Amino acid sequence: MPGRARHVSGVLGRLLVDEALRSRRKVRDGDSCDPHQDDGRERARAVSEALQSLGPFYIKVGQLLSTRPDFVPAAMIDELGRLHDQVTPAPFTLFEPVLAQDFGDRWPRVFRDIDTERPLGAASLAQVYRAELADGTPAAVKIQRPGVAALMAQDMDVLRNAARLIARAMPRFTAVIDLPAMLGVIFDAMAGESDFRREAGNMRAGRRLTQDFKHLTVPRVLLTPTPRVLVQSLAPGTSIRDADPTAFTESERTGIGQDLLAFMYRGYFLDRYFHADPHPGNVFVAPGHPAHLIDWGMTGRIDSGLSRSLVLVLLNVAANDGTGLARTWTEMGHPTAWADLPGFRSDMIALVPKVTSASLAELNFGVTLTAVLACSTRRGIQTNPVISLLGKSFANLEGSIRHLCPELSLIDVFEENLRSIIFGLAQETLSEQQAARTALELMIATPGTLQQGRDILRNLSDHDALRTTTPHTSNSQKTTAAALLLAAAITWKAHTRNRSR
Repeated sequence: MPGRARHVSGVLGRLLVDEALRSRRKVRDGDSCDPHQDDGRERARAVSEALQSLGPFYIKVGQLLSTRPDFVPAAMIDELGRLHDQVTPAPFTLFEPVLAQDFGDRWPRVFRDIDTERPLGAASLAQVYRAELADGTPAAVKIQRPGVAALMAQDMDVLRNAARLIARAMPRFTAVIDLPAMLGVIFDAMAGESDFRREAGNMRAGRRLTQDFKHLTVPRVLLTPTPRVLVQSLAPGTSIRDADPTAFTESERTGIGQDLLAFMYRGYFLDRYFHADPHPGNVFVAPGHPAHLIDWGMTGRIDSGLSRSLVLVLLNVAANDGTGLARTWTEMGHPTAWADLPGFRSDMIALVPKVTSASLAELNFGVTLTAVLACSTRRGIQTNPVISLLGKSFANLEGSIRHLCPELSLIDVFEENLRSIIFGLAQETLSEQQAARTALELMIATPGTLQQGRDILRNLSDHDALRTTTPHTSNSQKTTAAALLLAAAITWKAHTRNRSR
């Protein structure tokens, strides 16, 4: 731990020295009138190179920071967004002892062949090899670099200590950006990066969740994983970044794009479990095959309240309702004592019309999501730390789909999937435990709600018009109560219709 902390401090110290020298040169040479002056790109490249030299954990932190324009400069955002964890492949002799230690002396008999000369992928965390199992099954073998798990644990301790120091030294900053909580979200998400047994569990969950999708799947785990070795089925084709769109039919291209979006929407809003790193290198495609979503070492989770709020965020964007977006975003965050809520509402009223129904070719929706984040932070509203991870996931997904299907509209696909999302939420709300909670909350929050629910169900059975408001409730209470009760009524009617068949 002390050795790693000294190394990190040394890298960051050199970065600070370089920055001081750079500033001195600018003062000496004068830069106020030079139209070609450095606009922060030199500094951004230096930071990016420093993070890349520190390894996989800091690379992930840098990628996450690229989604936070509220406290990272624009030039830095662009550079960190290009961070990738690709290194020069190491010789197989470095990884062979890991196979021997985790699989034992039998490991050469497990594989008929391993292509040790040309790794499929090389990163600072692991290397991946093409192989054939003893029965001839094609496979991809992911082997962790020796000592990397201990290194990541040390990095986490270093960053935890740094975050605590920042929180104490900068309380006003921490009131808006909870850095310790944000790091906690990253640490939880990366659990599968250091223990491949967890990644295998994530893959099995992902494979179950994609089984109803025609154009999307997840590789199978072929052998019992160890903490440092994962053997999985081989994804056909190439990364979506390197694929030739003209090699696919139009229905294949749009099908892959729509299924990727629908799967991620379901993860964000219903399963509350999502792939946190769906960048183009983690999506493999081939004509005539479903897309394969690989590398499940980094996953995220969302609680039910936040996921429902996010549904409302996208609904407000789809409805071109900046005021509604501002209200929903504020309610799922924590306004500080100095928050400027009218200013944030004005920001959203100006932003939302630029986003509604825009295709990927016309607008970067992931950047728009982070623009909302930037506005809310500037206006003194603390955002749930999970939003950073979700923003990274969404921006990566968008970048992946753009390579193959840039004409796709994220909002249109959301609206196409809205019925199943709302129905799923309604079914969840009507579970025995959740129904009791919801009924109590609504009865406390909204006088007359219980009678209103009875009236809705009675009207449905009588085929009369629905009445969904009471004169004594606020607008937000009316909206919440009406939405939940209407969903309950629709679900109940479908349930009774199915029973009668």
